[in-house]
Amino acid sequence: MTKQKYIMSGGLAFSESKDMEKLRKYSLKGWHLSSFSFLGYTLTKGIKKDYIYNLDYHSITPDEKEEYINLFSASGWTHVTSIDNIHLFRASPETKPIYTDSDTSVQKYKRSCRSTAAVAIPVILITAAAWILALSFSGTAGTVLMITAAVLSIIAVPAAMTLTASWHSKWKAEGKRIPVLLIKIIPFVIILTATSVLLSFNSLNSSVELLVYMTAGAVGFPAVVWMIMSTYQRVKRN
Repeated sequence: MTKQKYIMSGGLAFSESKDMEKLRKYSLKGWHLSSFSFLGYTLTKGIKKDYIYNLDYHSITPDEKEEYINLFSASGWTHVTSIDNIHLFRASPETKPIYTDSDTSVQKYKRSCRSTAAVAIPVILITAAAWILALSFSGTAGTVLMITAAVLSIIAVPAAMTLTASWHSKWKAEGKRIPVLLIKIIPFVIILTATSVLLSFNSLNSSVELLVYMTAGAVGFPAVVWMIMSTYQRVKRN
């Protein structure tokens, strides 16, 4: 029976190169990438081999897929798996990198930004609207809206961080130093602003309690995902 295991991603927008290096280290141990999984990857046990991995972001139609994969195959890169517009390839270490100049790297990260923004911006706007409503109501309605806003924030905060990381990668590839510096400051400004707003509308204790719950959710959610996916892989093997 095929042996499989689940590993979590560090977030492609934050640690693409680290994820690719981690997959390479697993291949050296005989665990090779087989597919994307929820917030991570599924690996399959095989022969120990040195593979390097690389990503491409490209929106293609089913009719274009074969031609797209053959283009990379001609350069020595084997298609492993895809999810939406993210495509993962592997090759032997001596293979020429997929992106060899700044212009192609910029195009890669531009495509990544567009796909990330399409998901992140609506989530952020909905969460912001939920907070505005929550702070505008009191009583039971206010409590329900506050809980809803807090839950949405657990999704929106990572989404916002992913979006800023995508912008950071694009601007860094473009050599724009000032935007790169500013994008590093933005998360701290947002956190301070959000904290100030909460403290201005609520008592200190309730605001601190809410922030603790949100932080616990942001930390606990990935841990729960890892446990569920790992358990799923063990059950699937049996």
